[in-house]
Amino acid sequence: MPAISPELDPSDVGLDQARLGSIGRHFDRYVEDRKIPGFLAVVTRGGKVAYVGRGGFRDLENGALVEADTRFRIYSMTKPITSVAAMICYEEGLIALDDPLSKFIPDFGETRVFAGGSSIQPVTVPMSEPIKIWHLMTHTAGLTYGWMFNHPVDAMYRSAGFEWDRPPGLDLAGCCSRLAQIPLRCQPGTEWNYSMATDVLGRVVEVATGRSLDEFFAERVLGPLGMNETSFYVEGEGAEKLAVLYMPDLFTGRATRAARMGEAALSSPSVPLGGSGLVSTAVDYHRFTQMLLRHGELDGVRILGARTVAYMTRNHLPGGADTAGFCNPIGGEQEPGLGFGLGFSVVIDPAALKVTCSAGEYGWGGAASTEFWVDPAEELTVLFFTQLLPSGTYPIRRELRQLVYSAIVD
Repeated sequence: MPAISPELDPSDVGLDQARLGSIGRHFDRYVEDRKIPGFLAVVTRGGKVAYVGRGGFRDLENGALVEADTRFRIYSMTKPITSVAAMICYEEGLIALDDPLSKFIPDFGETRVFAGGSSIQPVTVPMSEPIKIWHLMTHTAGLTYGWMFNHPVDAMYRSAGFEWDRPPGLDLAGCCSRLAQIPLRCQPGTEWNYSMATDVLGRVVEVATGRSLDEFFAERVLGPLGMNETSFYVEGEGAEKLAVLYMPDLFTGRATRAARMGEAALSSPSVPLGGSGLVSTAVDYHRFTQMLLRHGELDGVRILGARTVAYMTRNHLPGGADTAGFCNPIGGEQEPGLGFGLGFSVVIDPAALKVTCSAGEYGWGGAASTEFWVDPAEELTVLFFTQLLPSGTYPIRRELRQLVYSAIVD
């Protein structure tokens, strides 16, 4: 598949070429200061690629440049793909959004909820209601992540082997069984808390379809969309094109090679994680966003029904709440004006969010500072790739929105 490149003059779709060029100039400064190793940005409008900007290195130490076909660890940008896979199952009647999770993973029928104490001696109570499939898709199931450090249950995840990795020797079924033994952080449906919920959702897809998650991805999402360079690991030529993973040095802030974590993408995982596992390219993920923008269809191939995509990309938090209003005030990602749908963040109030964007815009990002969004009102899609862990180290995503929306001039 050819690398991604502009398909038209930006002015043909209401974009100012000089203003788009400021995206590259802005992030070139990040590269010059060694805050990020390199970057690749893509802006499309009306389904046509209007801008591709890239700079810096996929491998700082060896001087290898970011190219238009560079491969990137997309981490949590895997989640929307898993959510699409789950909704394929929904459309085929294999799951319902209000199905209890225990229908597919019985161990979650007995999960308890943290009510006090410590990570070593927790006080727990029964669930007030079962975890439902929609809880998983909206991150309201009461699950969490071990790499968070703001709740005793986070520490319990780390003790059980769930931090940036998963316990050795367990497949996805085993991982879910172990997670079910750890108390929930809160009662299902009562808080928005970013979590391993989409990894558990991947297991639901496996049980519902009788296929492994990577097989189902290949057969029903990646293959039909022609996303031939998206996979759970890379080897051969793919490994040569894979960008190196970096983290900021604690003292200088300069991007520093994260060798051990980065090398995980070079071998087949024992567990294909639906929440964080994929490696992809700009051209591949572009095809995924265009399928969403076109209401579930691309190049004559329909992945989801149009009404399903519309339903997924509306805010599903109870009472129309945003993540700030439905989030535990101790820790968590609190974003006024930002709701959450079935696998995507959803802008519900641009003024509250305090950044130029459109109501109804949806998307998500990855742990290595990658991001995408789809803006149906403007027929706009945006992709940004780099390899700096963790996300949020710098305000890249907010700045990118400012730069992109300032280029819309029609």
